[in-house]
Amino acid sequence: GLFVWRLRNTGIRQIPYRFVHLYHVANNRLITFQYFNFLKRMYVTQCNKDLSQQAKPKSDSIVSPFHELQQLDQEKKVVHKISPVSPVHQSWSETSSRNELREIKSAAETEDSVIPVGAESREDRQWKEMKLRLDDLPGILARLSKIKLTALVVSTTSAGFAMAPVPFELTCFLLASLGTGLASCAANSINQFFEVPFDSNMNRTKNRPLVRGQISPLLAVCFALSCGIPGIAVLTLGVNPLTGALGAFNIFLYTCCYTPLKRMSIANTWVGAVVGAIPPIMGWTAATGSLDAGALLLGGILYSWQFPHFNALSWGLREDYSRGGYCMMSVTHPGLCRRVALRHCLALMGLSMVAPVLDITTWTFPIVSLPINLYISYLGFRFYRDADRSSSRKLFFCSLWHLPMLLLVMFTCKKSVLEKEDQGDLPGGSNETAMEIRLP
Repeated sequence: GLFVWRLRNTGIRQIPYRFVHLYHVANNRLITFQYFNFLKRMYVTQCNKDLSQQAKPKSDSIVSPFHELQQLDQEKKVVHKISPVSPVHQSWSETSSRNELREIKSAAETEDSVIPVGAESREDRQWKEMKLRLDDLPGILARLSKIKLTALVVSTTSAGFAMAPVPFELTCFLLASLGTGLASCAANSINQFFEVPFDSNMNRTKNRPLVRGQISPLLAVCFALSCGIPGIAVLTLGVNPLTGALGAFNIFLYTCCYTPLKRMSIANTWVGAVVGAIPPIMGWTAATGSLDAGALLLGGILYSWQFPHFNALSWGLREDYSRGGYCMMSVTHPGLCRRVALRHCLALMGLSMVAPVLDITTWTFPIVSLPINLYISYLGFRFYRDADRSSSRKLFFCSLWHLPMLLLVMFTCKKSVLEKEDQGDLPGGSNETAMEIRLP
């Protein structure tokens, strides 16, 4: 009896545990409601794709939110005039009709004031086709060719022609200046054609004609070809083949080497300095027909001058160059940018000392040019030491007047043709030609 009683007690106690165990077993082996729900969702998404919810597109508002807020503010500020109390003998229908007319009139006034604003704002937001007028074309082409930079290139070419130790020939001088100017316009136009997506990100270049759409890319390329081909032809046929070859090489170097390197390596600054050093060499070769030591000296002066000029300029435009994706020394190597500017400021002083040694100028040139070379070297040192916008701006503006001043002093101190003849150093000449030059 005791054994049967114990079995009953243990059986009753284990009933809840057995029930939980059977529930877990059934839950693991049998198909539950969640499984059926999962199969239903899979069927709907795979077989009935049309059941997916479609969002209703939002209708365009007539007025922009900004104008709506302005309108609400204006409505809040309007003081409504209180209408007088209607007399007793007027009927209710008359008063209601007058109120309705007043409401319709006020609604019409608000519609008249709101609709033009919305229409005007929508017209401002729409794309507009830029129409090119003939009156604006000269100014657009001048900005496309970077007329100020072209004028600097022509002036350095003229300085190289004037420094050549040969008699001045006006026709050759004009042809050399014209051909160099046309080649510079072609190179600058092609440069802007390639850099449109990058110039649009920079504040300094976002107003260029191609970026703003004032001129089509096809017209820009046609303008470059119409300048480049006649320019090289004038230099080759009107001056000499050496000057024409230098002009064609400079266009290639500027458009195909310097322009892509601006987004790849800081070596673009050195390549750009070579591009700026070639025009005075072209002026020398246009006058003499040969590549002498004097031409290389003039090219070296222009080469060294460009580093303090451009490095100081790029220092204040670091944010712009970084935004445009250009790899400049001022952005990636600021210390090297300042050191290179100082080195070439000192190099200008050394090149001025070499000019009388090469028998290009008298010994008064290094003495007279010493103050301006010392001043730009001092500003280069200040830029190297302080490395701020003030020192870079002072160095940049000093470089603008330093180059023409240095070339003018060099021209006034150059050795005359008669001195060259007496020494027998006239290039390509002889005693007979010297006698012909002396004769009137």
